[in-house]
Amino acid sequence: MVAKFLILSGDGINCEKETLAAFRKVGLAGNIIHINELVKNKSCLKEYQGLALPGGFSFGDELGSGQVLALKIKKLLYQEFYEFVDDNKPIIGICNGFQVLIRLGLLPDHRSDRVLGLAHNSTGHFIDQWTDLDVPESTCLWTKGMGSIELPIRHGEGRIVLAKNREFEISSYLKENKLIALTYKTDINGSHEKIAGLTNKTGTILGLMPHPEAFMVKGLRGAGASVRDVQSPGDGNHFFKNIKYIL
Repeated sequence: MVAKFLILSGDGINCEKETLAAFRKVGLAGNIIHINELVKNKSCLKEYQGLALPGGFSFGDELGSGQVLALKIKKLLYQEFYEFVDDNKPIIGICNGFQVLIRLGLLPDHRSDRVLGLAHNSTGHFIDQWTDLDVPESTCLWTKGMGSIELPIRHGEGRIVLAKNREFEISSYLKENKLIALTYKTDINGSHEKIAGLTNKTGTILGLMPHPEAFMVKGLRGAGASVRDVQSPGDGNHFFKNIKYIL
C-alpha cells in the first residue's frame, strides 16, 4: 500500500499544491484538506501515515507567524493531533508550518515549556533568495544521508531565538541530542548558530525554513540549471525520498 500524507490547507497557506506534488513525485500519495474540514471530521487523521504543514501566511500571521493556526489545532484538534504525534508518524512543517510546529511545542521535542521561537529576521526585512545549507548529523529521518544542499528561502520571521538566560543550556541540549537538522552556510537572518531546521528525538518531525518542495527538479533553479539537467532531481527530492523509504 502506498503511504498517504495529509497536506493541510487553510486561509493564507499557499504552498499546499507544490507540497502535494513533491510527495507524488517520489511515489507517495496525499490529499489536500482544509483545516476547517479537518475540524469537522477529526477522525480522518487516522487514515493518513504522515502530515505536512506547508508554507504561506496562515491567517495572515495577524497575531504572529503561525499563531492562529497553532491555536486552532490546539483548541479544536488536540486529542486527535497529539495521538498522531505520539504514534510517531512523520510530520514536516515548511516555513509557516515550521512556525506552527514550534508554537505547538513539538520542536525541539514535546516539552511542557517552549524553549525557543522564530523571530523577525535580523535584516529587518523579508528574505527571498536561494541559499546553501549544511546537513549536520542528526536524528532526523527526513535528512538522513544528505550532505550540503541548496534550497530557496522566503520568510520574514525565520530567526531561531532561544529562551532568554537559558541560551547555553538549550543550545547544549540541541547539540547533545542531535536535534539540529539543517544550518545555513552563511548567516542570512541572525538565526542562533545559523539553524535552518530542527527535528525531534525520534527524527520523525522536521521543521525547516527553506522550501524543499520548491526544488524538486533542477529546472526550478532558473539560471542555475543547464538545459541538459533541467528535469533532473533537485535537492528537495532527498527529503521526500528519505521518508518514503521508512514507511
